[in-house]
Amino acid sequence: MSRLAIAVSLGSAALLLSGCVAVPANGTGPIVSSVSIDNCGTKFSVDKAPERVITIKSTSTEMLLALGLGDRIIGTGFQDGPLPEEWADSDIPVLSEMVPGQEAVLEEEPDFVYAGWESNFSPEGAGDRAELQDLGVNTYVSPAACKEAAYKPAKLDFDEIFDEITEVAMIFEADPSTLIEAQKETVAGIDADERGLSALWYSSGTDVPYVGAGIGAPQLVLETLGLENIAGDIDDTWSPFAWEAVVDANPDVIVLVDATWNTAESKIALLESNPATKNLDAVKNARYLYIPFAAGEAGVRTAPAAADLADQLKALDF
Repeated sequence: MSRLAIAVSLGSAALLLSGCVAVPANGTGPIVSSVSIDNCGTKFSVDKAPERVITIKSTSTEMLLALGLGDRIIGTGFQDGPLPEEWADSDIPVLSEMVPGQEAVLEEEPDFVYAGWESNFSPEGAGDRAELQDLGVNTYVSPAACKEAAYKPAKLDFDEIFDEITEVAMIFEADPSTLIEAQKETVAGIDADERGLSALWYSSGTDVPYVGAGIGAPQLVLETLGLENIAGDIDDTWSPFAWEAVVDANPDVIVLVDATWNTAESKIALLESNPATKNLDAVKNARYLYIPFAAGEAGVRTAPAAADLADQLKALDF
């Protein structure tokens, strides 16, 4: 049982004894209505589900949408790309293309700010977490992105993602069971490739590539696909890498992260024109897998992205 599952179990028992439990109308509960959270070292309590939420980064926006909580989002910022088709008609006000500043955040009078990265909270960004809390605004960061040693996942797995779904659902008095079950079914339906293939997760960069390393979402996805990450021995989520190391590894496939500011097409053009990489087997044979930037970070799109990449991998010629 995961750390959060134990905490939820014990916390729910205590709350049941004290009567601080809300039972949802559909009878799937109980769902905790008073909960204490320790998120990346910031502690806060929620006695009432947040109603006015600002999301920063796509992972937080999509988490709430997947839980059916899109009506709570009053504004968003720093989105990593367009929403998936299933949520494309969501009418969410955009506060900023980058991280919204504290003044813009407070102007919306939120009671909760949910961010994908700890760095989104700073005096130059959405505001310091402690200061926002003093103003009555609780804050939350995707736990997979925690940087403090005591909170940083040693190595991401799907249980960590399911824990975040559960924790966010607790905060908002929502039922996570349908979403988690669907996620588990998606993961269970992925057949890992057994050919012993290797892969480069190429996120960004030109002179120096920035790649998926050994403990984050890229590593989790590659392992799920049965691919060996050529940067898997680096103890980080993403990391600078060297083109010389890529050439030495000669990966069988290359995962291309598609972002508006660094498209998959531009990466292919670089790989095919760079004397150091144009003779890689993956480049000569166009063995590319594609993933949108927003799906490359830990969240509700991780499992579907892995399933999509598995289908792409099966379609490649070797």
